[in-house]
Amino acid sequence: MQARDIMTTSVLTVSENTAVPDIARLLIAQRISGVPVVDRQNRIVGIVTESDLLRREELGTDKRRSRWLEIFVSNVRLATEYSRYHGRTAAEIMTHEVIRVEPDTPIGTIVEILESKRIRRVPVVENGKLVGIVSRSNLVRALGSVSSQIVPASTDDRRIRDLVIAEFARHKWGLDSENNVIVTAGIVHLWGLVSTQEERMALRVAAEGIPGVRGIQDQTILIHDESHMRSRCDPSG
Repeated sequence: MQARDIMTTSVLTVSENTAVPDIARLLIAQRISGVPVVDRQNRIVGIVTESDLLRREELGTDKRRSRWLEIFVSNVRLATEYSRYHGRTAAEIMTHEVIRVEPDTPIGTIVEILESKRIRRVPVVENGKLVGIVSRSNLVRALGSVSSQIVPASTDDRRIRDLVIAEFARHKWGLDSENNVIVTAGIVHLWGLVSTQEERMALRVAAEGIPGVRGIQDQTILIHDESHMRSRCDPSG
């Protein structure tokens, strides 16, 4: 499998001029921990994560040192920290050096990057443009969708996944995230939360109607499934 087989292509982004409070509200509303910063040509110029928002003057969490301790810290670091703690826009607080991968990067390489760099996501770039993002959740879902012997996804699998995602996007009951669709050897694996059994059935019917689909593995979870909720709430479970 490669990045293109599991990446999210509908990537939320912000511009360099996006205000810091707006970034914070976006992370909260979308339940994400970071967002790429792009220019008008959709090229990545930086990334803002939760860690960039932890130390802020407004919260009283900005790092403060005594004058004598500042003697041992370089002016570059002090200036960078000041901008990070007091900046008002994405451009002023973002991390400029963004680790990125290409669509054909093997997922094994991506795992190594996430572990070694201690990051949660990595943008996917092609010809200098942002085309997707791979997060740890993408990788976990991919693992849950393959057998013990991982085989590379075929061109047909990628086409099927694109068609399934497109079909879901046409309907109000469609899964709200393309992270929830993985295709291996013609088998469509569905993840995520659904509200009713009727919606779950419609998802299955829609996926089964895509040419080339050999079967469905439904791992979706009913929001009101009491047995599921008990297992999540019971510490002994």
